[in-house]
Amino acid sequence: MSIIWNVGPEILQLGPLSLRWYGLLFALGFFLGFFIVKKMFEADGAPESWLDSCFMAMILGAVVGARLGHVFFYDWGYYSQHPAEILAVWHGGLASHGGAMGILLTLWWFSKKISRRSMFWILDKVAVPTALAGSFIRLGNLMNSEIIGKPSDLPWAVQFVNAQPASLADVARHPVQVYEAIAYLVSFGILYYTYWYTNRREKPGFIIGFFFVLIFGARLLLEYFKESQGGFESAFGNVLSTGQWLSIPFIIVGAYFMLRNTEEISTAINVKKAKKSVPEK
Repeated sequence: MSIIWNVGPEILQLGPLSLRWYGLLFALGFFLGFFIVKKMFEADGAPESWLDSCFMAMILGAVVGARLGHVFFYDWGYYSQHPAEILAVWHGGLASHGGAMGILLTLWWFSKKISRRSMFWILDKVAVPTALAGSFIRLGNLMNSEIIGKPSDLPWAVQFVNAQPASLADVARHPVQVYEAIAYLVSFGILYYTYWYTNRREKPGFIIGFFFVLIFGARLLLEYFKESQGGFESAFGNVLSTGQWLSIPFIIVGAYFMLRNTEEISTAINVKKAKKSVPEK
C-alpha cells in the first residue's frame, strides 16, 4: 500500500524552452510575498520604491546563496573538479541554508544603502512571507521528485518513480517534501498572526528570531526522515546530517533574538511597575 508518484517536473515545453513546476512555484512564493510585504510597508509609511529594491535584492540573494550553499556545503568534491557547472543552476542543486545566508547579506545591503534603518526593520517583515515561499519551494521539490525520504510502510508513503538515482525509486518512502511544506505553511500562519495581532513586531528582531526557531527547528527534526544528501556530515561521524548541522546556528541565533526581546519587555514592565509604586509628591 503506497502512493505512486510519477509526475514529471515540466508543465509544458515549447521547443528548447520549458516551464517547470519548481520555477513556477518558486516565482509564486515570491509573488505572494511581494504583496504581503507591500502591506507591511504601507502600514509603516515606507516609500513604495523601497519594495522593488528589496525584492530584487532578495531574489538575487536567494538564488545565488542557495546555489553556492549547495556547491560548498553539499557537493564541493564534484564542483571543485567541474567549476563551470557551478553556474548551471538549471541542472538543479539549491540549498536553503545558503539561500538564507544570501538573503541576509542582500538585506544588510538594503538596510545600509536604501532604507538606512535598522536591519531588523526589514528582516522582521520579510521573515513572514519567506516562510510561505519556503512551503512553495518544497512543493517544487515534490514535483521534481527530489529530497527523498527514508523507506516507510505508512499508508501515505510515496514511491517516487522518477527519483534520481534510480535506486531511490525502488520502495515507498516518507514524502518529506510534503512534511516540510506543511511545517513551513504552519510557521507562516504563526508568524503572520504574531506580526499583525500581537505587539511583537514592535520588538526589533523578535519576528526574525521566531522565524529561525520555527523553520530551522522543523528542518532539524524532519532531517531524520530524509535520505542523506551528502555534505560534510561524515566528518562528524554521521551523528547529524549536514542540514541539521547547518540548522543549529540559526536556531541558536533565533532563540537569542527572541529571549533578548523578552528580557527587554520584562524590564519595561518592571520599570512601569516601579514608577507606579513611587508616591507622587
